[in-house]
Amino acid sequence: MQRRNILQWGAAALAVAASVGTAQAQSFPAKPIKLVIAFPAGGPTDITMRALADNASKILGQPVIVENKPGAGGTLPAQGLQTAQPDGYTLAQIPLGVFRLPYTTKINWDPVKDISYVLNVTGYAFGLVVPADSPLKTWTHFVAWAKANPGKLSYGSTGTMTSPHLTMELIAQQLGLELLHVPYKGSADLMQATLGGQLMAAADSTGFAPQVEAGKLRVLNTWGAERLAKFPDAPTLKELGLDIVQNSPFGIGAPKGTPAAVVKRLHDAFKQAMEQDAYKTALARYDMVPMYMSSAQYQKFAQDTFLREKALVEKLGLAKAQ
Repeated sequence: MQRRNILQWGAAALAVAASVGTAQAQSFPAKPIKLVIAFPAGGPTDITMRALADNASKILGQPVIVENKPGAGGTLPAQGLQTAQPDGYTLAQIPLGVFRLPYTTKINWDPVKDISYVLNVTGYAFGLVVPADSPLKTWTHFVAWAKANPGKLSYGSTGTMTSPHLTMELIAQQLGLELLHVPYKGSADLMQATLGGQLMAAADSTGFAPQVEAGKLRVLNTWGAERLAKFPDAPTLKELGLDIVQNSPFGIGAPKGTPAAVVKRLHDAFKQAMEQDAYKTALARYDMVPMYMSSAQYQKFAQDTFLREKALVEKLGLAKAQ
């Protein structure tokens, strides 16, 4: 009898919790939502995520306000979720660097377990560029100059331990190069420094596309499995003899414990926002495309990437001391 009462009580509690969650979702959102992104204003992430947020605002019936929080290799928004209320009103962009954070920095939270994954929205395409007037006309020139001048060939990235930085370090390791890495907070700052002659090269997402199209920068290589349609003359790393393919999906996360019904409401709204022309047009400017993963698929991606990034960080000898 006691066991039956306990089971009945448990079933009733679950029913109440479900009805509360449904009610929350039906009334959500009742105020503006904050979407924190990991890079500064004016760069490709900012421009494309603002287009997405604008679309989502119209669907949700409340403003989705983008807040820029650059630094720490793009991991600050995800860290901010750890102290935010799990009510769906604080969201964060989750760049790939979040999954390597525990291997390089002492933190007290788990990137896989302590984020509610809403959906993946797109991904970066990467490459290496030099100023248009650089004497490093091709990748062959770049490698030869770097070998002849160890530690003097300067390149910038969007931050220490970001995908552009780690990929360049992996390239350097495979080719026996010693490069001089200079980190920046985002693409906008990095492009200014490259165009201003403060750097010899820049490793970045295709935030460099407008400067290449304007004839100010030249692409030496791109890092996907195939050449980019916008830069058909730029070889991939694989074509250059390096067994490296780097792309970097990113999406949106909410605090751990956000009600499932609220996560679903957010997922459905942002998925619809992804499908609208304004977002696709903003992405196309940087040779990016919509890259949808559902909440469950994105959670699985987080688990798999967490393990893969551990192997990369250890291979480069960058793991933190235990």
